Amino acid sequence: MQRHFEKELEMLKTALIKMASLAERSVDRAIQAVLTKNESLGREVIDQDSRINDLEVEVDNAIIDLLALQQPVAVDLRFILSSSKINNDLERIGDHAVNVAESAVLLSKQRQLDNYFDIPKMADITRDMLRDGLDAFIHGNAKLGEAVCRNDDTIDDLNRKITREVMKLMISKPELVEECMELIRISRNLERIADLTTNIAEEVVFIKEARVIKHHLADRKDTRKPSSQ
Repeated sequence: MQRHFEKELEMLKTALIKMASLAERSVDRAIQAVLTKNESLGREVIDQDSRINDLEVEVDNAIIDLLALQQPVAVDLRFILSSSKINNDLERIGDHAVNVAESAVLLSKQRQLDNYFDIPKMADITRDMLRDGLDAFIHGNAKLGEAVCRNDDTIDDLNRKITREVMKLMISKPELVEECMELIRISRNLERIADLTTNIAEEVVFIKEARVIKHHLADRKDTRKPSSQ
């Protein structure tokens, strides 16, 4: 019975890793589509979103079965509960990648704007966060998870900066309003991807150390000893 349970846990993790790989690829290709003004690449990201959605349903069903039939405890229970949240976060990351890809398609048709401000920098940091957050989950690395969380404020700052600068351009050059709105949309979607990646990283810490670091709780002194499980 225990061996069967462990096999089901491993299958759950494998499905999540597959989903994570698809989400990461979608984000990377959506960003490439924006920066290279590649319409076909953007449409490819949009068309492949259904694969992530299908995996979300598969993972949801596996989690329900594990909770209903196995009565997990300690670290196994934390892993299953966190997997449910990570599953949802990955699906939403895929959705935001689609939003970025949609903006890429629109920008590819309107080539008046050649200044993307700090969007390439923001995109690089977001991709690095996502890669490290998923690596932290795959390898159970709580320290890497916490490091990912610390980058979230940088992304928030960049989002605000880009929005301010694009708004100024819109005022000075009204003919660029449509393209500028897409830049703001891209920035906001990258910010949301970073937020969701931070959520995943926080769950890694919870799984491995039974610590909750949401809402900057990691910055507070906590004298409680983490569970040995």
